[in-house]
Amino acid sequence: MKSRYELVILGGGAAAFSAAIRADRKGAKALMVDGGTIGGTCVNVGCVPSKRLLAVGDQFFRIVNRPFPGLRFEDGWSANFRSVIQSKDRMVRSLRKSKYEDVLGSLKDVDHVRGYASFVGPHEVKVGNQRYEGDKFVIGTGSSATIPSIPGIKEVDYLTNIEALSLKDRPDSMIVLGGRALGLEFAQMYRHLGAQVTVLQRSPRILPEEEPEISQHLERYLREEGIRIHTSVEFLSMEQRKDRKVLAVRIKGRKRKFEADSLLLATGRTPNTSGLNLPTAGVGVKEDKGVKVDSEMRSTASHIFAAGDVVGKPMLETTAAKEGYIAAENALANRGLKMDYRAVPHAVFTNPAVASVGPTDAEANEGGRIRCACNTVLLKSVPKPIIVDDTRGLVKIVAEAESHRILGVHILASLAPEMIHEGVLAVKHGLTLEDLIDTVHVFPTYSESMKFAALSFFEDIEKLSCCAV
Repeated sequence: MKSRYELVILGGGAAAFSAAIRADRKGAKALMVDGGTIGGTCVNVGCVPSKRLLAVGDQFFRIVNRPFPGLRFEDGWSANFRSVIQSKDRMVRSLRKSKYEDVLGSLKDVDHVRGYASFVGPHEVKVGNQRYEGDKFVIGTGSSATIPSIPGIKEVDYLTNIEALSLKDRPDSMIVLGGRALGLEFAQMYRHLGAQVTVLQRSPRILPEEEPEISQHLERYLREEGIRIHTSVEFLSMEQRKDRKVLAVRIKGRKRKFEADSLLLATGRTPNTSGLNLPTAGVGVKEDKGVKVDSEMRSTASHIFAAGDVVGKPMLETTAAKEGYIAAENALANRGLKMDYRAVPHAVFTNPAVASVGPTDAEANEGGRIRCACNTVLLKSVPKPIIVDDTRGLVKIVAEAESHRILGVHILASLAPEMIHEGVLAVKHGLTLEDLIDTVHVFPTYSESMKFAALSFFEDIEKLSCCAV
């Protein structure tokens, strides 16, 4: 006899766990089916381990290269790469157990089956030799690294984020294909740990979706650290020469070759839908292979929902969790909850880091529907960055010209991901420039730069004292 569940959840990452927790809270009989490592990309081969290695590399690099005046490290410093990786692995195992394995074990109404599911009918999936029926489904199978179509790539021993986080030995040199978030994070991570790094980006600038000022300033900072960056790159071919990877490219009409010990592909992510047999269930797929969903996370089959990377951009852990929550609530209780992406922030964890919420200047002004005003404040005008001797970065606010309503906030700063939430609340609740100015901030802090950015619409902040309002 086949097992029947109120909700069948495909996947084991952030979206799937969020849906499973909601099902358990509602007392619904649910099944989670997952063939990967429990916890999904984020805790195992994504956010968690990468941010750990970024923190280790950044601390090492800053101590060695940017000590405060009066501090000297005469005996020298060294980084044991294998020990760093082993420490990262212990931390990942600990978090995976406490935040995923133990949590799953505590969900009394959620069964767990290891394996990969595929639909054999609108209300039935097959996992190995077993079949399971469901009244409703949530697809949360995540994404995988996109492998670009470059001649010779199949003969090259390249790295994706998975392998790059688990190397036993640090390569002396690395080529990174891609100048967006993942590529830049790994580039700086390995540069800080001592590798020579070259970034090759297809678009005219790194982080092409961010404000141009942020791209330009961050590129300069990364170059100052010794990272070689080339933009407007056309990839021609790849080849493996013993242990070396050789890449032929064209940059602004000129052919060039780059060679390194390691080659990291950071050219995007593709939703994991190919093995699900979605047409059998009546589930439509977009051109990017993501599941088609509406604002309620409902697919083209009314009883099947999807959440997380499997639906496409934005591929963010927190977005996946929110989508999984909405999908489960709508599947089980038909609550009509809708996903609102307007105030969803994102970050790039380089140092300085990037954090943004809402539209950029160009996006807000596109089509002439809204008349915007934008101002940018450099951190060299803010007391706290001066005090701690790290004035790299800026804050840019995009506001509606007449109402002064804040539409977008874009930050480049070492603490940008911690600072952005004031901007998130401003965008989410329609706050104005005056609202930020009227908010009392702690002095001295990086977050004060938000107040200064808002003040800059009305005052010359260079002529104000530290605590001016």
